[in-house]
Amino acid sequence: MTGSEELAGRFEEHRGHLKAVAYRMLGSLAEAEDAVQETWLRLSRSDTDDIGNLGGWLTTVTGRICLDLLRSRAARREEPMGDAFVPDPVLKPLAQVADPAEEVLQADSVGLALLVVLENLAPDERLTFVLHDMFAVPFDDIAPIVERSPAATRQLASRARRRVRGATPSAEPDLGRQKQVLDAFLAASRAGDFEALVAVLHPDVLLRADSGALVRGAAASKVVQGAKAVAEQALMFAPFTQGAELVLVNGSVGVVNANESRVQSVMGVTIVDGRITDMYILADPERLERLEVPRPAV
Repeated sequence: MTGSEELAGRFEEHRGHLKAVAYRMLGSLAEAEDAVQETWLRLSRSDTDDIGNLGGWLTTVTGRICLDLLRSRAARREEPMGDAFVPDPVLKPLAQVADPAEEVLQADSVGLALLVVLENLAPDERLTFVLHDMFAVPFDDIAPIVERSPAATRQLASRARRRVRGATPSAEPDLGRQKQVLDAFLAASRAGDFEALVAVLHPDVLLRADSGALVRGAAASKVVQGAKAVAEQALMFAPFTQGAELVLVNGSVGVVNANESRVQSVMGVTIVDGRITDMYILADPERLERLEVPRPAV
């Protein structure tokens, strides 16, 4: 085995971890893959004799790359969908849940609700929160990335933590109860039962529907709030949900809607006290094509 082959093998041992860091930083699976690939390129051009802790080095380099991307977005005033933006979901078959407790841990760490909140943090806050609070990177290692002192970096994390805690509800952790609520929602939608729909929705439920750049001009992407308004939307699109199936969306029970040829939408939800408080619908055709969708959902 050559030195380059050995280095590539060592890098592959860390690839999953690095993608997890980049996904939480960027909310985009495609951009996360690009960031990890850029990390590999930087490693391949570096003097590895000077790297004492390869995992730590790779994590901070990935964080720096993601921070540059986030700062670039901010500088260009990029707002992919404004309040309607929905991060790329990670899907798994509901039938393959081997350890419900593990899925709950995953939902706590990468739930769509958390990713939406992270989208609203400043780039430096997001980096500091993700690296420290989610991956236990010491502040002394994060400080050079954000060009602040360790004490100032600690304050960044504290500010981000307060915002995250204030905006993410204590969601229902039991997958069985989540499934009951989603089953009731789909049944009411298909039956055209407006009152049953309203009953399963929180009075202040917030719906984010991200349909992508191709249809933004037609105002297809939207934010809708309130149980009655969201129920009306659900009834409007009920005829197109006959192919809906339950799956795991970022560790929580959600819905994939597909016909014979393609996936039409993915919906994640937040459930609190037996009612849906938030709905996240991704219907952007280009982004849906890149998702790994569980079979037999399509």
